[in-house]
Amino acid sequence: MKPAMLGAITLLSTFSFSSFSADVNPIDVASGGKTSVKKEGQNAFSLPAANLPMSKRLDFSVGNSFFRNPWVQAPASTDARDGLGPLFNTNGCQNCHIKDGRGHAPREGDTNAVSMLVRLSIPAFTPEQKKRILLEGVIPEPTYGGQLQDFSLPGLKPEGQIHITYNDLSVTLSDGYVVTLRKPNLTITELAYGDMDENVMMSARIAPPMIGLGLLESIPEKTILGFAEQQKNENKGVSGKANRVWDAKTKQLELGRFGWKAGQPTLMQQNAAAFNGDLGLTSNMFPKDDCTQAQAACAKLPHGGEPEVSDKILNFVEFYSQHLAVPVRRNVNDPEVIKGQKLFKDIGCESCHKSNIQTAKIKNRPALSNQLIHPYTDLLLHDMGEGLADNRPEFLANGQEWRTPPLWGLGYTQEVNGHTEMLHDGRARNALEAILWHGGEAQTARDAVVKLSTQDRNALLEFLNSL
Repeated sequence: MKPAMLGAITLLSTFSFSSFSADVNPIDVASGGKTSVKKEGQNAFSLPAANLPMSKRLDFSVGNSFFRNPWVQAPASTDARDGLGPLFNTNGCQNCHIKDGRGHAPREGDTNAVSMLVRLSIPAFTPEQKKRILLEGVIPEPTYGGQLQDFSLPGLKPEGQIHITYNDLSVTLSDGYVVTLRKPNLTITELAYGDMDENVMMSARIAPPMIGLGLLESIPEKTILGFAEQQKNENKGVSGKANRVWDAKTKQLELGRFGWKAGQPTLMQQNAAAFNGDLGLTSNMFPKDDCTQAQAACAKLPHGGEPEVSDKILNFVEFYSQHLAVPVRRNVNDPEVIKGQKLFKDIGCESCHKSNIQTAKIKNRPALSNQLIHPYTDLLLHDMGEGLADNRPEFLANGQEWRTPPLWGLGYTQEVNGHTEMLHDGRARNALEAILWHGGEAQTARDAVVKLSTQDRNALLEFLNSL
């Protein structure tokens, strides 16, 4: 028996699980392998990996403090967390990744869009611009940059305000059940620095859950590329591709893993980019504020040092984000869940949402090494059709392509975040709506769900809620 499998069984025994059905592999319960935790409620996404030794939990706690606590304007007595802004989306990471979980779209009456942001860019027309996209990912909007910031320090105006309205779309399932989908309409008002480029491309993004990210980072590149080759050989209409994105550390293009379009190669860079774009904080990786020439007043405001986020702080936040544990699956013995898991596979969902993946041996990260995990993602880009398109390229991802999001922890969303909004812009209010938005490479699987009987559809949803 493989060590990772033996470890997973040992973990399960410590949870005092009852016996499992013959149709259930007990290993599947521990979605994050030996890192998995048994925790419910609002803090289900906020625990360190179960196998993280006590000697390392202080590092986790320190990283958590910089992730959770607010940053302030410089100069301040709290000099370890000053330098906020001058333009920003939030003053703390936890405000977007609420309880380390999922963000949401602005609600009716909200005066801001905390936990949702809007990416901005313009198309590439010339060969030089197209080359720039390959190396930088996007061409930022000239006046407002690559991301709209809807907050500012005193003395500056926020760049604008984000507004979302919806049009209803009805889908009738085979049993006559009608599902009302909501198609978002994004507008930006109160632009403070002039008009945007007439060709501006905008993409609304909600914050994804933080659990299991270190495990995803530990999946060997050859495994991910192998999924693409497998899909090609199966010739079933699913053809994932890897994104290749600029790595600020290696100074070359690397495999993209993180972000809705797999636009970041590592958690270190993902975190540093979020500090820079979301909080307006500089680091050695991103040494300049996200201010354009049209926002010259930015340079006149005080900063919190050079850089504002030290390498030491980034290392602590990286450790924290790598070791947030995935909670174990629930209700795995329920016959409906077992039935739904089979349907999930038979319909073809597992073509992209891969379950059984082995992590590599990672230097200085023994808790994440050699784990058999069940994230339900291939980390590849897939064409999801016109319905979900943002029509905004990012490195190799075109305007209809999205990275397969992991599904682990899906059933905990309501208790952690108080809602079940899904997809990149939160348009889906539950798992069924998310499925019905699938198109492109997922059209066949989506249509199969539409044709399910009431009983089978409920079983499928029970399985998803068990994750």
